[in-house]
Amino acid sequence: MDISKIFWAFTVWATPLDTRNKGFQKNGKGHNIRRFLEINALKKTYNDSFHALKGVDLDVEQGEILALLGPNGAGKTTLIATICGLASPTSGTIRVGGYDIKTDYRAARKLIGLVPQEISLEPFETVMNTLQFSRGLFGLGADPALIEQILKQLSLWDKRHAQIKSLSGGMRRRVMIAKALVHEPRILFLDEPTAGVDVELRRDMWALISQLKADGVTIILTTHYIDEAEAIADRIAVIDNGRILLVESKATLMQQMGQKTLTIELTQPTETLPESLAAYNLSLINDGQAIKYAYGATGERTGITTLLSDLSKAGLVLRDLHTEQSSLEEIFITLLQDANKWTGMP
Repeated sequence: MDISKIFWAFTVWATPLDTRNKGFQKNGKGHNIRRFLEINALKKTYNDSFHALKGVDLDVEQGEILALLGPNGAGKTTLIATICGLASPTSGTIRVGGYDIKTDYRAARKLIGLVPQEISLEPFETVMNTLQFSRGLFGLGADPALIEQILKQLSLWDKRHAQIKSLSGGMRRRVMIAKALVHEPRILFLDEPTAGVDVELRRDMWALISQLKADGVTIILTTHYIDEAEAIADRIAVIDNGRILLVESKATLMQQMGQKTLTIELTQPTETLPESLAAYNLSLINDGQAIKYAYGATGERTGITTLLSDLSKAGLVLRDLHTEQSSLEEIFITLLQDANKWTGMP
């Protein structure tokens, strides 16, 4: 099923809203919308048996970039589809910009931009006509200056009169992104937007996301590229088996769950570690030519000074040393492994 076409069809009857004021804090009903996305106790069950979402709670601030991470089948796409109105929640509530997606669905969907994983475009239509038509679906008039700006940001301006069928896969992905932006949404969902695309598009996407954030647009990004989340996200949400495992700022997550490693290179290799160093979390690496010391990233006292003193007392001479910190990918894998231990999943 082509979910992007369903989404556009839902918006044909949407009444125009003034969403260009980037500093707005209340919607038409007086709801404070600093928390631009509010999800409470959201559940989604298919065929009364498969529980895709199991009581999801999530708040996202206006202008925030949230990276939604999880393995295949964790519930990422189902969560996005439910927020965007492509799937009906079994229970729970969702508010976008203060509008309930059930009772105020037209107003809520007006605020949403969606870039799905699937590329769905009319092959015989031109890039320019595709964007003009998408804008019209939201009841908006022509805005050539805006379309030109978006096309140039995505390096599509030279292709504006080209038919979709003549474009490469990467260029078609850019058109999908442009379609999602052409009605000036205030919250943008990017479902694996850079999967299978070239390095240039990934770089352009990062720059565009930074600009949208500066304009106050809220962005939710799902990605398998952990480096993307680490580079551009304000907060990280980890979902697995239909449940949110945690939502934390990137900096706090790296600090609280990251582990630092000190690698100590020796002038002479050693076959064993002296018993006097048994109290430290040490291991020999590189055929005894170096020692690895693992310690927490949050502690004020790392023990490094004492360790170096004890190494000297044990007769080990240092040649060099350097430190490393766990990447977000390593933390992500650890979280999933810990969650699976509790649930009994493989």
